[in-house]
Amino acid sequence: MVDYATDVRKYTATVDEAAVAAIVKYCGIALQRADSSLVATSDRKELDTIRDGFAAKKLGLDAGAAEPGLRAAAEKMKATGHKSRVTFYYLLAESTGTLDKLH
Repeated sequence: MVDYATDVRKYTATVDEAAVAAIVKYCGIALQRADSSLVATSDRKELDTIRDGFAAKKLGLDAGAAEPGLRAAAEKMKATGHKSRVTFYYLLAESTGTLDKLH
């Protein structure tokens, strides 16, 4: 089993493990495939899908509020070749102040 909280800790000092668990639950079966468990931050279409899916539906963010969070998460993870979807979603929620919406 993947320890997603450990990966999140590479990018942020404090980790809300309940929020990590909520993201894992939200992602569900997508985490079982290597390709869909990762985020390609260089793919604008994928970022739009995250903005219109997770950011809008789970975090309640409109496009204008989500964009800075997408950029912030991508910037934090830019040195990482394989960006975990769970970690990216966590950093998006953290940077937009919406971690509490995951509880």
